[in-house]
Amino acid sequence: MSEASYRRIVIGDVHGYYDGLMLLLEAIAPGSDDQVYFLGDLIDRGPQSSQVVDFVQQSSYYCLLGNHEQMLIDVLSRRVSSQVRHAWLYSGGYETLNSYKKATVPEHHLEWLLSLPTHLDLGDIWLVHAGIDPRIPLAEQTAEQFCWVREEFHSMRQPYFPNKLIVVGHTITFTLPGVRPGELAQGQGWLDIDTGAYHRKSGFLTGLDLTNRLVYQVDVFDKSIRTLPLEEVVTRVDPARVVAR
Repeated sequence: MSEASYRRIVIGDVHGYYDGLMLLLEAIAPGSDDQVYFLGDLIDRGPQSSQVVDFVQQSSYYCLLGNHEQMLIDVLSRRVSSQVRHAWLYSGGYETLNSYKKATVPEHHLEWLLSLPTHLDLGDIWLVHAGIDPRIPLAEQTAEQFCWVREEFHSMRQPYFPNKLIVVGHTITFTLPGVRPGELAQGQGWLDIDTGAYHRKSGFLTGLDLTNRLVYQVDVFDKSIRTLPLEEVVTRVDPARVVAR
């Protein structure tokens, strides 16, 4: 255990797998002094989005805005085209609506989602859902970059911050070159912990204990649990091999 009196724990994209999240938190067993952070994408794809939102909202845990929360907000609180609405529904929105009674997201859930920050600065750690566009000054970046960026971020040749590690979700790690299902991905100044909980190729929901450099994972399909040192489950990504999809 670290000399710190509390742990900093970061949890990747849950995507509606409430039962898997409960198993993960049971394995991590956060104490009252521990700080727990969700990287966004609590919802969509899995069958229990409403339960996940309800749990995180009522907890003392921190949560960031993900692109799936942003899509829900856009569809439910703004006038959007039918194309945008259908894009969300077919990206897991149907499953989210089905998890609510009468397919209606309650106002208190929507208001809470609207209040979520896009990023958190913990000093040596910078948390954001998707990443940062290295071509744009930080003050000029918006939710568009923080929630959606992919290749521009993963192909960085040098860290964006000289003294902060950026921890992200959003991009399933095994879609990056050289990374196998269940592994975390590391690049120049960043660490990706979205191991694709909803994806049948993986099934792993990941929690990272930054303080002790431990990785907790639950397979949401077979409910198996494993705990590994970070060094044993992380693969470094060659930025030259990251290409636009």
